[in-house]
Amino acid sequence: MSQKLDTSPAVIGIDIGKNSFHIIGQNQRGGIVLRQKWSRGQVETRLANLPPCLIGMEACVGAHHLSRKLQTLGHDARLMPAKYVRPYSKGQKNDFRDAEAIAEAVQRPTMKFVATKTADQLDLQALHRVRERLVGQRTGVINQIRAFLLERGIAVRQGLRSLRSELPGILATRTDVLSPRMLRIIEDLAGDWRRLDERIEDLSSEIEALARQDKGCERLMTVPGIGPIISSAMVAAIGTGDVFSKGRDFGAWLGLVPKQISTGDRTILGKISRRGNRYLRALFVQAAWVVLVKVKGWERYGLKSWIEAAKKRLHHNVLAIALANKLARIAWAVLNKGRAFECVKTDEMASRPA
Repeated sequence: MSQKLDTSPAVIGIDIGKNSFHIIGQNQRGGIVLRQKWSRGQVETRLANLPPCLIGMEACVGAHHLSRKLQTLGHDARLMPAKYVRPYSKGQKNDFRDAEAIAEAVQRPTMKFVATKTADQLDLQALHRVRERLVGQRTGVINQIRAFLLERGIAVRQGLRSLRSELPGILATRTDVLSPRMLRIIEDLAGDWRRLDERIEDLSSEIEALARQDKGCERLMTVPGIGPIISSAMVAAIGTGDVFSKGRDFGAWLGLVPKQISTGDRTILGKISRRGNRYLRALFVQAAWVVLVKVKGWERYGLKSWIEAAKKRLHHNVLAIALANKLARIAWAVLNKGRAFECVKTDEMASRPA
């Protein structure tokens, strides 16, 4: 019986590749009992014949799909950020050593894991990534139009709406400084701009429709500053947020907290860490600016005393980041606890420091 336990892998580390998967299996004593290279088609077939074991993988392209497949086979499949696996790599880098480092890291009791995304989450994430790419392309087209006009001495006010409203008049009246070739180039760019607007609008409408159908997104949209785009992006990124024990951890994961470089008795706090999901962090910062600039009823959200106190001691940009962190923590609580946001006014709230 003990001989069988020694030769049967209890922990498996998989280094995922496009076509080749490098496998390291360790028994209960930590000895390597499996060291093989499998093709993509062999992974599920061979692991289906093994008894249930702990399987570790880095969270990368294709890892969430494979994790779901292995969980249906009865294995305990876990995903980890690649940066947390790297310290366990020994010697020079190769695929088998990477797999061994993954097998070592997945056994650590303090390791932070990535929640396996469902197929619906991956679909929603794909919509957001396509929309983000198109928005970036639209920004590039707009900047190019502005640059070509400025080279001819035509300056347009800042802002997308200003350029959109003034461009037809410029193309119609400024033929004295714009050559026929330049007119054609700018008209073609304007056409690209219109087509990108249409695609972005279609994707935004699809994302909004999906957000309206999801209960978690509906609860998130009760938080000030959060609409269909942010709520759906958050659900696509973290699901129900079970991977975080509290809202403070979610804010730190987003990179909305100061970067700490402390030593000895000195606590040194720098700029925000900018870790985690860059896209979601930018959306929460935009939500904070919406609350600061456009939302007038701060009191009904329980934010008036906090914002007014913070305004006295913080630069407006720092205030936006602090509010983004606060909104992120509120959003996590709303998503994880399954309750819509509501402001409960108490005497303590009025006296609470910012």
